[in-house]
Amino acid sequence: MKRFVATLIACLVALPALAEIQIEEVTSPGGIKAWLVEDHSIPFTALELRFRGGTSLDDPDKRGAVNLMSGLIEEGAGDLDARTYARELEALAASFRYNAGDDSVSISARFLSENRDEVVDLLRTTIHEPRFDQDAVDRVRAQVLSGLRSDQTDPNEIAGLTFAQMAYGDHPYGSEGKGTIESVSALTRDDVVAAYNGVFAKDRLYVGAVGDITAEELGTLLDTLLGDLPDTGKPIPGKAEVNIPGGVSVVEFDTPQSVALFGQAGIDRDDPDFFAAFVLNHILGGGGFESRLMQEVREKRGLTYGVGTYLVPKDLASVYLGSVSSANDRIAEAIDVIRDEWARAATEGVKQEELDDAKTYLTGAYPLRFDGNGQIASIMVGMQMEGLPIDYIATRNDKVNAVTLEDVNRVAAELLDPDGLHFVVVGKPVGLETTN
Repeated sequence: MKRFVATLIACLVALPALAEIQIEEVTSPGGIKAWLVEDHSIPFTALELRFRGGTSLDDPDKRGAVNLMSGLIEEGAGDLDARTYARELEALAASFRYNAGDDSVSISARFLSENRDEVVDLLRTTIHEPRFDQDAVDRVRAQVLSGLRSDQTDPNEIAGLTFAQMAYGDHPYGSEGKGTIESVSALTRDDVVAAYNGVFAKDRLYVGAVGDITAEELGTLLDTLLGDLPDTGKPIPGKAEVNIPGGVSVVEFDTPQSVALFGQAGIDRDDPDFFAAFVLNHILGGGGFESRLMQEVREKRGLTYGVGTYLVPKDLASVYLGSVSSANDRIAEAIDVIRDEWARAATEGVKQEELDDAKTYLTGAYPLRFDGNGQIASIMVGMQMEGLPIDYIATRNDKVNAVTLEDVNRVAAELLDPDGLHFVVVGKPVGLETTN
């Protein structure tokens, strides 16, 4: 184990230069595609598998099934019960991590070259033969329920769920992917098995690998690990419509400080104006202490410790979100300032100096994202899912630098909708009432 930890540390400190990231597309003999970055400097490989669909695949009356399944899949596999499985994984000095989100279920595996075959055997058993023992179902379900009860007392979680319900309605995005206390309590082992059967299939699989492995070795690994998966999984839901109107929704909650989540319809990742919107967001609210909102809301008026915005281009809908918190008697003023800044950017645009500073930051900070083999493997899978070209890493900064002042200001006028901006406020805000 000490050797594994040392190797991990070596991976974290080994920051590959952007120009050194040479991505190769690999197709296994069985036809499974993957993106690979070979790095033989250390005997270590990071493998990222992602299956499109995620918690959005849940049936409406089985909400939380995919999330519960992803928490259970490592609780024993094949002839290994949960405890034996954990000991086996530790003995191999490997790590597997499963995660379920709105749009995907991911598997992140890290292993040493000397144990590769044994690790692949164990991971294959995990993916193909999960046990879903009833005692494990009950134990993991209790953990999920504990988290859901905790969420009921978290103003940020309440604001997020309230906004999602208003924005997406009956679409899966409009409810909590972890499910509700009622839905998770009612899930059976058969529901977990059904969720498993819907997720893991080759028609939604994306793979990234970084480290001490050749293209030929990766091809063999992929067929061994994934060749027997079903060709197709459960159909993915259709697009969601973002229908939230402008205004304010107040959720009464006993706290000295109100939390506000605000947002409107956003912009899709494949929209030709996405990079202009990306730069605009940095200037308006995504640029930390230098953003307009931080300057106006925090620095000039002292209304908050922090305010920020971010684009959320999901697979099935896109929104533009932000968040702020302030004392109950000052949150109304903070909201007025945010709405005014939204309108000012839409009507007046941004300045050349702001655009130049944003480009300098966004292009300069980009290499810092590639801080290790695991992170690079994850980024490569994200690129594939978003339909980006294999040379995107090398050309991404050119796309940022190509954004002009005219582009940003045109997109600001088209995208920003001060009247359509909706604020969900959780707390006891003074001077604010629900408007619709």
